[in-house]
Amino acid sequence: MGNICRSPTAEGIFRKLVSNAGRDSEFSIDSAGTIGYHAGEQADRRMRAAAAGRGYELNSLARRIELADFNRFDWIVTMDEDNFRDVSQMNPGSRAAVVRMCDYCVVHDVAEVPDPYYGGEEGFQTVIDILEDACENLLRRL
Repeated sequence: MGNICRSPTAEGIFRKLVSNAGRDSEFSIDSAGTIGYHAGEQADRRMRAAAAGRGYELNSLARRIELADFNRFDWIVTMDEDNFRDVSQMNPGSRAAVVRMCDYCVVHDVAEVPDPYYGGEEGFQTVIDILEDACENLLRRL
């Protein structure tokens, strides 16, 4: 929602996977939230620390999704059902596919990426586990 935990982590993980695959020129990767409350802020410090511990850099600044994103990107990947609904309703009829991140999970049997913001350290690790699974399979799909 606020673009400081799950989505910047997905962006960082996907960026690294794409780079490791030598496919950087094929992708434009970004993240955004459905609310602008944290606009301009870095990812949550706990999320950055957990991601760094796994070798991921989270360098983006939070921003709110814009109508222009539906023309800028082919895929808009959401973290939970509320975000899927909100983003789908925003879509002005563009060619962008709005999808759920967990639809690409193979190892984890979850419907949503949980928001770790109000939990402990374990929640941040769980988010990374789920996103690694989903991002690896999303990249294979693309």
